[in-house]
Amino acid sequence: MLGTTLPTPLYGLYRQQIGFSELIVTVVFAVYAVGVIAALLVAGGFSDVLGRRPVLMGALGLSALSAVCFLFEGGLPLLYAGRVLSGFSAGLFSGTGTAAVLDLAPPGRRARAAFAATAANMGGLGLGPLLAGFLAEYAPEPLVLPFLVHLTLLAVAFLVTCLATETVHHTGPRPPLRPQGMTVPPEVSGVFGPCALAAFAGFSLLGLFTAVAPAFLAQTLGEHNLAVTGAVVFCVFCASTCGQLLMGRLGARSALPRGCGVLVAGLLLVGASLLLKSFPLLLLGAVAGGVGQGMAFRAGLTAVGSAAPAERRGATISAFFVVAYLGISLPVVGVGALAVTLGVRTAGMVFTCCAVLLVAAVGLRVGRHPPRALGEGTSPS
Repeated sequence: MLGTTLPTPLYGLYRQQIGFSELIVTVVFAVYAVGVIAALLVAGGFSDVLGRRPVLMGALGLSALSAVCFLFEGGLPLLYAGRVLSGFSAGLFSGTGTAAVLDLAPPGRRARAAFAATAANMGGLGLGPLLAGFLAEYAPEPLVLPFLVHLTLLAVAFLVTCLATETVHHTGPRPPLRPQGMTVPPEVSGVFGPCALAAFAGFSLLGLFTAVAPAFLAQTLGEHNLAVTGAVVFCVFCASTCGQLLMGRLGARSALPRGCGVLVAGLLLVGASLLLKSFPLLLLGAVAGGVGQGMAFRAGLTAVGSAAPAERRGATISAFFVVAYLGISLPVVGVGALAVTLGVRTAGMVFTCCAVLLVAAVGLRVGRHPPRALGEGTSPS
């Protein structure tokens, strides 16, 4: 997952080298999300048939191919190819890795298992910009070294995955392998809708920081240090992990509406930072928004994973991530399009207003009418 956000602080360098607008930056980022969604829709349930380990190894291979594309990048085509391959790998990792960890969880420990999975997910996403920012700012070959480090880490991950326990075993003939699409079993439908909407809203904040915040820092605040850019984006994902930990103490039923409330506060701080051109407010908004996103995301994922039948858990979790990654792509492209005519600052303010309305509506909905499944398998831990 670290590799999927590795290019975040490097987009400014690519813009200087290749020459493209802020809209293209968000399109390049959205191409990654399209790859994630395609992998989830086509292969979201493959691990339920083939097993978790083969799918994870395939994802590692796609991630390595993505790094190779960036190493030999000579223009937008390979940049797009690298992002699509990165999206494919993330799509496979997101659903399959989470399902594998939940499979391995002993009875009564599924909430902690969901935290381990989502913390690894968000931790990797946060470490990518941090690592690339520091290497690009303080080490030679800023567009090469980060991806060489990534390939080294992938080699280690491949060896560890070879030793992992396979959790999927079929006693009869193996079911046919076919694209799953958006698979939401009837027993999950009541909890899936509000949880997925909360994930959509939270991921839209992550998309804003990953794709647009570097340009805002450079163009509006005059902050050109790539290490600082990477650190700001890291704060969002680090705060998300903290929010997920906090959810374990509250329980999913309470954490989902409260997470939405904290996310609204974070979005308002981000909007104020854009209005006032304030770096401290932007940092506070990143932390508050990340905490709220983490609380709501883990609550939703735990509830959906617990409600899903074991034989369809991989496909169900993949459907949950499809909605989440729609949130990380569609709004970000909209911000990029607006930035061309209105500027990054105004476009960001329009985005925050829309996101606040969505998150507030979801928070009020789950606060007044919490789905019954939110109370299952998600007791404080």
